[in-house]
Amino acid sequence: MKTKNNGQPFATLAPTLGALCLLAACTVGPDYERPSVPVPTIFKEAGQEGKVIQAALTAAPRADGWRPANPQEAGLEPWWSVFNDPVLDGLMRQVEVSNQTLKASEAAYRQAQALVEESRASFFPTLSISGAGQRTGPVGSGRTSSTRTSSSSVGARTIYDASLDASWAPDVWGRIRRTVESDEAAVQASAADLAAARLSAQAQLASAYVQLRIADERKKLLEASIAAFRRSLEIAQNRHAAGTATLADVFTAETQVRSTESQLIALGVQRAQFEHAIAVLIGKPPADFALVPEPLRTAIPAVPPGIPSALLERRPDIAAAERQMAQTNALIGVAESAYYPDILINGSISNTAAIIPKLFQAPTALWAFGAQIAETLFDGGARDAVVKLRRASFDQSVALYRQTVLTAFQEVEDQLAAQRILAQQATVQADAVRLAREAERLTLNQYRAGTLPYTSVLTAQTATLSDEENALAVQQSRLLAAVSLLQALGGRM
Repeated sequence: MKTKNNGQPFATLAPTLGALCLLAACTVGPDYERPSVPVPTIFKEAGQEGKVIQAALTAAPRADGWRPANPQEAGLEPWWSVFNDPVLDGLMRQVEVSNQTLKASEAAYRQAQALVEESRASFFPTLSISGAGQRTGPVGSGRTSSTRTSSSSVGARTIYDASLDASWAPDVWGRIRRTVESDEAAVQASAADLAAARLSAQAQLASAYVQLRIADERKKLLEASIAAFRRSLEIAQNRHAAGTATLADVFTAETQVRSTESQLIALGVQRAQFEHAIAVLIGKPPADFALVPEPLRTAIPAVPPGIPSALLERRPDIAAAERQMAQTNALIGVAESAYYPDILINGSISNTAAIIPKLFQAPTALWAFGAQIAETLFDGGARDAVVKLRRASFDQSVALYRQTVLTAFQEVEDQLAAQRILAQQATVQADAVRLAREAERLTLNQYRAGTLPYTSVLTAQTATLSDEENALAVQQSRLLAAVSLLQALGGRM
């Protein structure tokens, strides 16, 4: 819109705008640098075979030691496929779609994205338009009367106003840039939290599924034991009828049957709870979900851990902790920008007319353009306190990041040790089961021949059942250790 002085005020303020643009290149506060963390070259508990694999991986060239994690990849790789169970595969697909915890984490991620968009909007000016209409005149001028006096001959009139206002706070000290930097880091941390929630839900489902199938195997074991104990009861009853055994043998044998039947009934509680947990994890009411008993087809998988530095690339909790450091570091700059003056540039164009078309005619319009600066001279140390708070928050996030890394290494080492030691225990326990079954067979034959009392049979059968249950418990522990190891490795094979 043209003015009579050909925009002279704009020309006068041009140097000021240029200076502001140069100052806008400044950004106060420390630039973020990722702190170092201790990273071992190999995992201590990987075993000899694992160490050979890791040595080969370590020898491969790497560009910069390690790269930042891509947390959105965590949990997307079908790591559970190492168990080779199609039922488990189908359940895992439902977790991504229906798990309510994941939906909440995904909503939190979208909230963080919206905050970034809100922060970026501060880079741009704010424009607003307003309009008003007002009708004024003497009291009674709006009425039609033949007796109106000359003093009220001036009738009512309508006045219209319109204005266009603009304001802009240039990011001279980098406050907005640091805010956007902080919010972007928060988005990345939220993405890592989403990946961690996905991986946690998958691991919980795999653990519950393994325990449910072990419960099915234990049910089969107890049913087989009950059948064997009933055969022993028949032998005791026949020998008592023949006068070669006491009634106490019959009662002892029957007690063993009933006691094992009680264990079988109690097992139903555990299985039901695991089934209910699986239903909730896949987003279904427990009443609408059931898994029929099936044989345990899951073999113990071999999980190579890779090299420790790779753990920093794929653990979503490590990625979240690292991004939280970047977020708190940027907030230091936001706090330090409060030491510098606030600058605001504003302008407006307004017009007043008796009819609406004249509002858009330049000759009657007025413009205004200016800038203001404000600086806090004394605040009792409030700004200093905020800066100290932000720096302490950053130091805290660094400590939490390093602790997260150390905990991650510990979790991998724990599960590697569990896998190695439990494999040794499984071998020994298998021998114990074999020997217990042989001892039970020999003892029962000697009882039939009348050379041993029934208490010896009871002891042998109880020992066999105990050893078989221990073998199942070791198998369960090995499977759960494999699940935990895969989770500790970030859900990446």
